[in-house]
Amino acid sequence: MREFPGDGWLSEETGDSAERLSKKRVWVVDPLDGTRDFIAGRPEFVVSIALVEDVKPVIGVIYNPVTGELFTAINDQPSQLNGSVISCSTKQQLNESTIYVSRSETRAGLWKQYQDLFKKQIVCGSVAYKLAHIAAAHGDLFVSLKPKNDWDVCAGDLIVRNAGGILINRKSDTIRYNTADPFIPHGLIAGPSQLVNKALPCFKIS
Repeated sequence: MREFPGDGWLSEETGDSAERLSKKRVWVVDPLDGTRDFIAGRPEFVVSIALVEDVKPVIGVIYNPVTGELFTAINDQPSQLNGSVISCSTKQQLNESTIYVSRSETRAGLWKQYQDLFKKQIVCGSVAYKLAHIAAAHGDLFVSLKPKNDWDVCAGDLIVRNAGGILINRKSDTIRYNTADPFIPHGLIAGPSQLVNKALPCFKIS
């Protein structure tokens, strides 16, 4: 952080410090999101970098070094994939939609009860990479049934939003970043608002 000595830092790979809570700007970084996929040789891992100001991401970068895909979002500007503007899906119905889901959740059998809700399920590794796919309309919706952390989600949150989508937890709350606890306990739903609103009753927890 020599270039930005006044900024805070939050990462999966380094020890956390309460000092970041006093910083206006905090970098939220996962240098390898999708470790199991990296080890298995699947090209479903990414570098995820976000800059947070006042609990909201203002810069988001997700890079897949195997495929060369670079997803970016800055402030209120449209999200881009390798320099071209991207937008979330325009699908209107869940039963016409493709949903990205977790490999570990699928292996645990958690998605069997939901398989008839959607036209297709795509299993993918990295959380950040799944969010990037949704922003680029490679799929229509992403749902995580399990908890996540800030570094999994933060960059992808901005990229989805700047592509015209939304990201909320399964209690229908937006996510606040750089809080005292970077744990996100209630899972996630991300995609275009018309699909998120239709999917929420199927996955919402009280």
